[in-house]
Amino acid sequence: MLEHRTFSRQGDDLRCEVPISLPEAVLGDVVEVPTLSGRPKMTVPPETQNGQVFGLRGHGMPRLRGEGKGDLMVLVKVVLPQKLTSEEKRLFEQFARLRMDRTRASLGLR
Repeated sequence: MLEHRTFSRQGDDLRCEVPISLPEAVLGDVVEVPTLSGRPKMTVPPETQNGQVFGLRGHGMPRLRGEGKGDLMVLVKVVLPQKLTSEEKRLFEQFARLRMDRTRASLGLR
């Protein structure tokens, strides 16, 4: 059986990977998803984790003995930024300090 560049099949369901940026994963966003019939939009909720899977009902393969279609299972791949500017690096360092302070406070440490 030939493999497709974008989709893999599991019965009536299809699977695909969709890359999203770190800000999209952390803050949430709406992204386009490839399907066999277009590029519908999918909501990525805030704090989405790398490897999380979302289902788009009815965007899979037509059912052989029945009505409707299978689902599209979308695997989210968070793409980390590269070649940070000095400002971006400064902001990530500030974020790291804020997270460390929050972690210490939750553990009762100073």
